[in-house]
Amino acid sequence: MDRVALRGLKARGHHGVFQKEREEGQTFIVDLTLGLDTRPAAAEDDLSKTVHYGIVAEEVVAVVEGEPVNLIETLAEHIAQTCLKHDGVQEVEVCVHKPDAPITVPFDDVTVTITRSRV
Repeated sequence: MDRVALRGLKARGHHGVFQKEREEGQTFIVDLTLGLDTRPAAAEDDLSKTVHYGIVAEEVVAVVEGEPVNLIETLAEHIAQTCLKHDGVQEVEVCVHKPDAPITVPFDDVTVTITRSRV
C-alpha cells in the first residue's frame, strides 16, 4: 500500500474535559498518513484516481474546529472516519497533538495515535 502524508495541520478547537478548555479553546495539530494504491493515478497522471489531500486537509480542520469532544482519542476517531470516507483511502493513521494540554509539569507535547482501516 502506498502512503500520502499530511503533517502539521493546525486548527483551533474547544476539546477537553475542563471548562477552561471548552471556553477558551486551544491549538491542535494533526498528522495523517493515508494508505491507498496510487498506481492508477500515476499511470494516468489523474487526480481523480487518488485522494485529493487538499480536500482531506480542509475536512480534518473542520472536524477539529467543529463539535467539541472530551477526549483527543474521540477527536482522532472522528478524523479517521472522515478520512476513510474517501473512496481510495483503505487505511489511515491519525496523530492528534495537544501541545497546550492542561498539565502541571513541563512537557513538550501530548499525542494520541490511532490506525483505522476499511477491513
